[in-house]
Amino acid sequence: MNVDANNLQVVHNPSEHRFEAWVHGHLSKLDYVLDGNNFVITSVGVHPELRGQGIAGKLTQVGLEYAKERRLRVIPMCPHAAAYIRKNPEYAELTRQPADQ
Repeated sequence: MNVDANNLQVVHNPSEHRFEAWVHGHLSKLDYVLDGNNFVITSVGVHPELRGQGIAGKLTQVGLEYAKERRLRVIPMCPHAAAYIRKNPEYAELTRQPADQ
């Protein structure tokens, strides 16, 4: 199953505290907790058949942009999210913002 991650539709589902994308009937998602001004990324999950195509990266990018727009401090508890931020240093500042903004 091939996926074009650049054109992937990611939807914010605030009632479930996640960003999600349905691909070929499979849910991929970024789960988060909002704790005051902290945006804690707890996990990023992609169905095994869809891995390696940039879906997790797209979900993470959308989540980080959400946090950036709202001036939230990002706490990447998920190893994938932490690695994404290391590979995309334009988001590193989000992890260093004061928690009391």
